Amino acid sequence: MHPHQQKITSHAFFSPGDDCLNAIIECIDDAQESIKICVFTISDNRITEAVIRAYKHGKRIKIITDNDKLYDAGSDIRELAAHGLEVRTDKARSHMHHKFAIFDEARVLTGSYNWTRNAAMHNHENVLVTDNFSIVQDYSQEFDKLWKSMMTYNFGGKSRDELGQEEE
Repeated sequence: MHPHQQKITSHAFFSPGDDCLNAIIECIDDAQESIKICVFTISDNRITEAVIRAYKHGKRIKIITDNDKLYDAGSDIRELAAHGLEVRTDKARSHMHHKFAIFDEARVLTGSYNWTRNAAMHNHENVLVTDNFSIVQDYSQEFDKLWKSMMTYNFGGKSRDELGQEEE
């Protein structure tokens, strides 16, 4: 193989069931340095816990999400912001409907899968994970472009952990 040719690894996962969820959590857990998340919403606590765990282990994490979905019942975005993660939202009446994440600028996870418990339990959705460098670059450029155009979300509340400590 020519030194500039890459051996590409790609895998597809489908729901209902835990295959998509497990692929997301595995990518989060395997990241060494950075995670860029661009999703419509996050309401599956298992994913939220993985993101917080990665953040606590020193990984740089940026999250872009939809401004309307931020306030939905069950949305974990405010919880993630309360833990100190950088969150940005769109400013438009239309939805920021992407569902992708970039890990260490080396892998992309994308697909129709909403990062919700409902997606794992009921919906027919998919996730594709690839290390195709060209695709990773395309998604990373889109993320960076969106990041610059989005509004910083400033959450003034406390995380569930902080609220629990106050009760003790």
